[in-house]
Amino acid sequence: MRILLVEDEARLASALKQLLKENQYAVDTVHDGDSGYDLALTDSYDIVILDIMLPKMSGIDILRGMRENGVQTPVLLLTAKDTVEDRVTGLDAGADDYLVKPFDNKELLARVRALSRRTGQFSGSDAIEAGPFRLDFSTRTVTRNGEALALTAKEFQLLELFMRNQNKVLSKEIILDRVWGPDADVIGNAVENYVHFLRKKIDEPGKPSYIATVRGVGYLFQPDASEAR
Repeated sequence: MRILLVEDEARLASALKQLLKENQYAVDTVHDGDSGYDLALTDSYDIVILDIMLPKMSGIDILRGMRENGVQTPVLLLTAKDTVEDRVTGLDAGADDYLVKPFDNKELLARVRALSRRTGQFSGSDAIEAGPFRLDFSTRTVTRNGEALALTAKEFQLLELFMRNQNKVLSKEIILDRVWGPDADVIGNAVENYVHFLRKKIDEPGKPSYIATVRGVGYLFQPDASEAR
């Protein structure tokens, strides 16, 4: 399960990231509202843990923006405030749960598990499908029209990101953040190289690529354009 953690207190963010990773969650962490908003709008996370008081853009504004753009990812709000008005504001903005600082780590994990059960998020046997592609998390396999495709771990992650954001343009920066992580030290053309590798494995000979290049912006995955192929 993939979690986006938006928390400006560096020490707390580091501790929560370590806690979640120890419990088998994949975690991306950012420390300001603008960065959190950009990643949250990719709609490629299973849960967002969102602090309310953030620099540049508040957690409430991020949450409202997500819901206005149709992103229904479950959101757990973190806050130091515990008034009824604060809770009502957060819930009215679209939050799924609310946790007041300071909190016990066991309670945080319990609330994350509850959100995953409530929304039917991915268990070990789940798979996602897009057009002719099926990506199975339990076996870490990918098929196209039932034919197995041999992907590396990074190619698997890249295809998963595209499948979760089909028919949406993804910038190279978003792809770097989601597949390599916001703190990764990678070569500048890593995205271009891996898109090239992935195309060679998922595209059908003699037909247009499923991954279109949007010049100057990024990439667009179109799995249902079969009638034009």
